Amino acid sequence: MAQQVIQLGKDKRSCSICLDLLKDPVTIPCGHSYCMSCINACWDEDTEETHSCPQCRQTFPQRPVLVKNTVLAELVEEVKLLEAQAASADPPEAGPEDVACDFCCGQKLKALKSCLVCMASFCDQHLQPHYAVAGLKKHQLVEATSKLQDNICSRHDEVMKMYCRTDQQCICYLCSVDEHKGHDTLSAAAERAERQTQLGLSRQKIQQRVQDAERDVQLLQQRVEAFNLSADEAVRDSERSLTQLIRLMEKTRSEVTQQIRDQQKSQVSRATELEEKLQQEISDLRRRDTELEELSRSEDHLHFLRNYPSLSGLSPPGDRPSMDVCPLSSFKAVTAAVSELKDKLQAALREDWLSSSSAPTWVEVSAPTRVEVSAPPEPKTRAQFLSYSRQITLDPHTVNRDLLLSDGGRKVTCMKQQQVYADHPDRFVNECQVLSKEGLTGRCYWEVKRIGWVDVAVTYKDIRRRGSREECRFGLNNKSWSLVCHSNGHTFRHNNTETSIPGPRSSVIGVYLDHEAGTLSFYRVSDTMTLLHRVQTRFTQPLYPGVGLYGPLSFIFSGGSAEFVDVQQSGGR
Repeated sequence: MAQQVIQLGKDKRSCSICLDLLKDPVTIPCGHSYCMSCINACWDEDTEETHSCPQCRQTFPQRPVLVKNTVLAELVEEVKLLEAQAASADPPEAGPEDVACDFCCGQKLKALKSCLVCMASFCDQHLQPHYAVAGLKKHQLVEATSKLQDNICSRHDEVMKMYCRTDQQCICYLCSVDEHKGHDTLSAAAERAERQTQLGLSRQKIQQRVQDAERDVQLLQQRVEAFNLSADEAVRDSERSLTQLIRLMEKTRSEVTQQIRDQQKSQVSRATELEEKLQQEISDLRRRDTELEELSRSEDHLHFLRNYPSLSGLSPPGDRPSMDVCPLSSFKAVTAAVSELKDKLQAALREDWLSSSSAPTWVEVSAPTRVEVSAPPEPKTRAQFLSYSRQITLDPHTVNRDLLLSDGGRKVTCMKQQQVYADHPDRFVNECQVLSKEGLTGRCYWEVKRIGWVDVAVTYKDIRRRGSREECRFGLNNKSWSLVCHSNGHTFRHNNTETSIPGPRSSVIGVYLDHEAGTLSFYRVSDTMTLLHRVQTRFTQPLYPGVGLYGPLSFIFSGGSAEFVDVQQSGGR
């Protein structure tokens, strides 16, 4: 009925301009109705002064005033509602991919359920008896499927309601008493119930594995994020350190260049002054020679005898200016030092890079197992200390000019007169100190035999060699650690902080270093090893043993000496 009403009113509810349902319908004076927007657009395009109806062509001398037709608008809305109800009331027809109802005649409707007993599919209308008839209510309904024939035994043309566990297949009742006789058979429903329980357990395992995998993914993401943050921090720290290194190299280059230019300027100025004196001497000698030549030609004997004594006297050759000007080879020490610095820097960079590049770049997902590794205890006896002994040789490029090296570079003595050493960027200029050639890591032990006031120290290689006392002196900065051995005992210094150490002074100081553990210990060496002071810190660079002395020019301290004992030859005491 709704379709008939809709069909009868279709022409009357459409706009003849847009051919669609009327929107905001208006009726013009001739009685025809249009969408308000459509008739306005049509009349806006008219070039004539009069306006006409698009259907009957009746003209109007003035453009009609358009007012919404309320009755027609309500009628259109009712028609739309009837169309929607009619569309929802019509059952859906079966498409190519749908399961069709087996009981529909003519146009097949879409099936909603399939019956495993009737072995047929039903639309909503033909399915109603299975909900109303008592006998049909017991039938097993499933979602509509086109594979009902797969449930029929191809041998006996019966529904397969049994399951053979022996052959792991579905069978019908006749199969269970025929070729499957004696097999382990049971109803398909019972097997399904058991398998359903197993399926639940499998789902639990799967869900647990999903949770574990999600947790691992979350942990992996966290570690990757931490790894990325660590990499970013390492890049920033490396760039900052390398930038500082570049600045340091630039500063060193400037200082070396300035040092060479200063020496060049000094020597050239000195040579220029010497040349001027020599030129003046040549001029004086030539003038004297000319006067003597003129005197030799004089025929007046009395004139000759009167002037000869004043003209014939010459200054002795020893009065001539000194020719002590540095040769061209005087810069070889500087260039050699720069070349050595370059080689050491390249070796250090290569060693550090190889050690750092060996670190793993992967990310472990599983939680790492922590293994506690305890460091070996610090030695107790001198024999145990000597097992870590290192041969220490002092670097002549670092020794102050008030100090004298001897005994193959193991002993240093404070002198009253300055020694003649070539200029070198590693040399201590203002402080009476000297460093070893060896940079130490790992576990090491050495002994220093002293006379007088001596600093027994370790320091990083980049300690300042010239500048303020706080920058250069052992123990007055954060780059060095020093045990000061004086007449009253011992004092430990680091970063310009002093720690007084009670007890008698010792003539032999033993130093034990565990670089990785960050331990530095000073001992009084006698029949027993007596701990004087121990430092616990974190060392970031190799440590270089050194000694500092206080020279005889000081009115407080007496001169002294320090000797690195050859413990490998001395053995015990």
